[in-house]
Amino acid sequence: MVQPDLKQHKGLDLTTGPITRSIFRLAWPVVISMFVETARGIANMFWVGKLGAVDLAAVVSATFLTWFIYVLSDVISVGTVALVARYIGAKDETKAAYVARQAYLFAIISSLFLAIFMILVGGRYAFDLMGTEPEVTRLGVNFVRIVFAGTTFLFLIETFGACFRGTGDTKTPMKVLLVSLGLHIILDPLLIFGIGPFPRMGTNGAALATFLSQGTGAVIYGFLIIRGKLRFGFSLLPKFNLDFSIVQKILKIGLPLSASGILFIVVYIFLNKVTATFGTVAIAALGIGNRMESLSFLTCFGFSQAAAALVGQNLGAKKPERAEKCAWRTVHIVVLITGFISIMFLVFPKWIASFFISDPKVVTIAIDYLRILALSQVFMALEIVLEGSFSGAGNTIPPMSVSIPGSLLRVPLAYLIAIFWGVGVNGVWWAITLTTIAKGTTLAFWFKQGNWKSKKV
Repeated sequence: MVQPDLKQHKGLDLTTGPITRSIFRLAWPVVISMFVETARGIANMFWVGKLGAVDLAAVVSATFLTWFIYVLSDVISVGTVALVARYIGAKDETKAAYVARQAYLFAIISSLFLAIFMILVGGRYAFDLMGTEPEVTRLGVNFVRIVFAGTTFLFLIETFGACFRGTGDTKTPMKVLLVSLGLHIILDPLLIFGIGPFPRMGTNGAALATFLSQGTGAVIYGFLIIRGKLRFGFSLLPKFNLDFSIVQKILKIGLPLSASGILFIVVYIFLNKVTATFGTVAIAALGIGNRMESLSFLTCFGFSQAAAALVGQNLGAKKPERAEKCAWRTVHIVVLITGFISIMFLVFPKWIASFFISDPKVVTIAIDYLRILALSQVFMALEIVLEGSFSGAGNTIPPMSVSIPGSLLRVPLAYLIAIFWGVGVNGVWWAITLTTIAKGTTLAFWFKQGNWKSKKV
């Protein structure tokens, strides 16, 4: 096992000191990291949008599938953060290191199975299910196959990042992702348009840029762990001696939230199908709206990771009341941020949509989408930050119980409003907004009950 230099590690003791300062010290690097991931997708959409609505629709549709990588990697990362934070709070770094090693091995094995399935079968089937036009399907399937070839890279990035965040070090994951994004931004136009010595690859170039940049991020993480930059050391040698009791603990915590995420993606595949009935331009607008909503989503997610570490460490230190105070303080901060984003969606929707594409039909549809979404951003803050708080406590059943029915409701609601009631494609946007409001309100009420404070891991 690698022995870290304890003078160099950047983990934080989150069980004492000012709460607001701790929240921001944890959250701002994670938020920047999340924006880095958003910027990766925005870069793809910005450059692919120059190729036309068909190419953009292909990448938008493929994005719903590539979300599977993130959601399934969350099975491991959510469980890892919760367990590592709990053991760090209890001052037991040996157990934290053992959990990290098992999470690392499981990430490699599970990611390989996912990659093989999606490359050989899953990608094509999903596009057939969405009912996209033949050229959109052809481009999208190729995009999915290239991105999923790098599944292991993304799983390792998420797992290693979870190990650092569990110790209270959120700056290292941010730095790794910034390097990865920098490479991606450089490669995107070169590979898409064939600038200089590079071949013109179109949408495949955007996928390859994602593959190469994420691979670089995984290698950097491995180097940092070998150099002892993590608070505790663990071996990266590929000896697959899995401890299934630890894997079971990770899955028990991570699976409920991941199951919700998987369902979320499946629901969006069907929402994409509903949207497709209004034409390729509607799908392109859906992608623009989703990418801009991710500004709120990833901000919320960044703060939710701070809440998870704070709640986990304080419960480990037997301070449940401080854990609750940390969670609600985080919620208050994020509500203010998402409120500002809502104002941006209401005031500048045309400028935002025109940034991605010049097609006036796409822009018109996207303007309505952004204005309707503006109504739900504060409730998204409630939902996501409290999901992180529940996961930090190792109690992920409540958010799953709220997310699954709330997400499932979106499909029949979209059909009802958009098609049966004849509202048109705006009915899809209303279905998304109304269910977000319902989920955020319900989860806030559940968290207030306080049963999560006694959860054992």
